[in-house]
Amino acid sequence: MPSVNIRQLRDTRRLKAWLQAGKTVELRERDRTLGRIVPEPSPVQPQEWPDFAARAKKILGDRVLPGADLLIKERERGRY
Repeated sequence: MPSVNIRQLRDTRRLKAWLQAGKTVELRERDRTLGRIVPEPSPVQPQEWPDFAARAKKILGDRVLPGADLLIKERERGRY
C-alpha cells in the first residue's frame, strides 16, 4: 500500500494517480500512521429495465384490461 507523509500531500498528482488506480493510500507522520485515504468506489451501472410494454403485448395481445373500472366497482360493492 502506498504511503505519503503530511508534506508529500502537496504532490497531488501522485496521490490522484494512486486513487484513480483504486489504491488505498496511508497518511503517515514520521513512523506513525494517521489514517488512510480510500478511493471512492466506481459508480454502479444501473441495470436496464425490461421492456414491460413488449411483455404485456406478448401476453395480452391487443386486449385492454379495464383495471380502473373493476376497482371502482369493487369499492362500490363494499359500501353499505
